[in-house]
Amino acid sequence: MSDKRIQQGFDYAKEVYAALGVDVEQAMQKAHAIPVSMHCWQGDDVTGFDGADSLTGGIAVTGNYPGKARNFEELKQDIKTALSLIPGKIKLNLHASYAIKNGRTLDRDQYTIREFEPWVDFAKENKLGLDFNPTYFSHPMMDGDLSLSSPDEGKRRFWVEHGKRCREIGLQFAKQLGQRSVQNFWMPDGSKDTAVNTQLFRERMTTSLDEIFADRTGMDTAPCALESKLFGMGVESFTVVSHEYALGYAIKNNLTACLDTGHFHPTEMVSAKVSAVMNFVETMLLHISRPVRWDSDHVVALDDELQRIMDEIVWNGFEERVFIGLDFFDASINRIAAWAIGMRNARKALLGACLAPAKALREAEAKQDFTTRLALLEERKTLPLGAVWDYYCLQHNIPADSRWLPLIKQYEADTLSKRT
Repeated sequence: MSDKRIQQGFDYAKEVYAALGVDVEQAMQKAHAIPVSMHCWQGDDVTGFDGADSLTGGIAVTGNYPGKARNFEELKQDIKTALSLIPGKIKLNLHASYAIKNGRTLDRDQYTIREFEPWVDFAKENKLGLDFNPTYFSHPMMDGDLSLSSPDEGKRRFWVEHGKRCREIGLQFAKQLGQRSVQNFWMPDGSKDTAVNTQLFRERMTTSLDEIFADRTGMDTAPCALESKLFGMGVESFTVVSHEYALGYAIKNNLTACLDTGHFHPTEMVSAKVSAVMNFVETMLLHISRPVRWDSDHVVALDDELQRIMDEIVWNGFEERVFIGLDFFDASINRIAAWAIGMRNARKALLGACLAPAKALREAEAKQDFTTRLALLEERKTLPLGAVWDYYCLQHNIPADSRWLPLIKQYEADTLSKRT
């Protein structure tokens, strides 16, 4: 589609939205400014750089599409390519396993900002914020599927120290980049078969977390989140940090509550949980993925649930209190295209939330005019979001929907196909 046709479509869309009381220019500015964090681990199938040769902890990446990033330079190159296709304010989400050790011999309980200074430099060059995650998986110090709840005191101490070091690194990210760095704690601890003394596992987990979070320094600029999980591969029967545990701990200890859209039963809607949980926590981290059966972490699609999640954030004024990060890994398709599809869909849903006639909807609801409310909700589904989206991309020198995929195909031919 030509630039002229995009402009014509936008002019029509402005009239349609204006008739519903929506300022399109204002909506684009608002959607553009909301940060979305892009996860680095899509680019190399969660392998990282600190020595893991296989994934453990209930994580699996399926597929063997050619062109996987094999080192820091290749991953940076792929991330930059993806960023050129994604509009809006973007952060980059790192796992501790992506430390750049440059030949130094040290383990995860010894990491400092030094191992991540190359990432800070990359973030500055590309005007990115950095979020961070301790890596409690794929490591010899895992006690089977246990980390912070391990009965082995030596292994448990190792992981407590790892958590403390990661908090220090995240605080440095925030200081050096001048924006908040969200720290997300997810531990895969659990049992494949029936656990008997479940309380003992959770007592050890609580003791470990209490020690990691005892020092509240930097919680405003480097907030810490606790992520739950329904179950994972190899821990199907018991998960120590279940939803109830994680949410209870976050509320009691004034942490950020993390809800991962793939960590619940497939029939549970995380969108229905957002405002409920926000009544009891100051901040929330949303990990956006697309569950197909269970924690399958498919590429984010522009489906009803994604739109409803973004509606809940924007319509309730939670933009400063809810952090948005993507979390999926797919090696069955072009990895950079996966980033672009997921991130563009997340931003598109944010734009859709900002463009919705929320004021009219809420006025109807306040009057108990449920006929108008339902009619507007249904008509909203066919409003010309796509026309506004293409113009929005054009304004920020980002390829419109019909233009980005050929660029990926060319990059694959020129660069990815040469990796063996």
